[in-house]
Amino acid sequence: MTGDDVKRRDRVLVVDDSPETLNFLIDALERAGITALVATSGPAALDLVKRITPDLILMDAVMQGMSGFETTRALRETVATAHVPVIFMTGLSETEHVLQGLEAGGVDYVTKPIVVDELLARIRVHIANARVAYGARTALDATGRSLLAIDEAGRLLWSTPQAERLLAEIFSSGESRQMSLPQSVSEKLTQLRREPRPGASAFSFDFGMRRVSFSYLSPVGPDEFLYRLSEEQAGAREAILRESFGLTAREAEVLLWLAAGKPNRDISEILGISPRTVNKHLEQIFVKLGVENRATAVAMATHALASRS
Repeated sequence: MTGDDVKRRDRVLVVDDSPETLNFLIDALERAGITALVATSGPAALDLVKRITPDLILMDAVMQGMSGFETTRALRETVATAHVPVIFMTGLSETEHVLQGLEAGGVDYVTKPIVVDELLARIRVHIANARVAYGARTALDATGRSLLAIDEAGRLLWSTPQAERLLAEIFSSGESRQMSLPQSVSEKLTQLRREPRPGASAFSFDFGMRRVSFSYLSPVGPDEFLYRLSEEQAGAREAILRESFGLTAREAEVLLWLAAGKPNRDISEILGISPRTVNKHLEQIFVKLGVENRATAVAMATHALASRS
């Protein structure tokens, strides 16, 4: 037995509700040395991929019930199949349907009647490309780094396990497995990549008392952009304010919340001190910063934090 004999065959999932098309494709794939998996509906395909992950999916665009577009979107929202390339099969040649398939997450499309040699060539190319990309991603996972990738539109494509855990903890929806980011975050990530400015290779978001930083690294594909995700240690910002202005620990906390736009009453509730005590701390803060009002103190604090981010 040779090495080629024991090598795992490529697995292609065919999703189509037409028996004639299924029989035709199963025969063509098997003759090409490819294992054909079959699903006759979108829900059946989603159930099958819970048990086995194919190397590529051939998806009929128009099916009874759940369409191929809907099925592909669901596959893209599942971590186990988010990386699996989907080729749409359709008799629809209108541009709007082609775009709909690509927007749903497809990497390519073929029109019916299908030319077997052309289809097999496309299958081999997309499986090879997916393996290269997935191999690189797996290597990143093994390093334990906190990385994520988004597409041109700001949609989350994948994240390493460390980044996935942090994203799940931060966002109230909790499930980064939904493969989505808040719109405000996506917009900032895209802006950071498209409009690089000196000293602005990263930006930070505050989620309650947690501060998370995103840094743009590089493109990793034609529509895939890599970012690093990191979280500041608790008390890091207060330490910056203490060092910058010679404040006490409590004064640094008051100034931090002041810079966050909180009024005195809110600061007193957050820190568990009276509004009068907040006022006393602010008096000392103004003296140490050499300012006379809240606005200037906030501006100085914001500048100090930004310069150290």
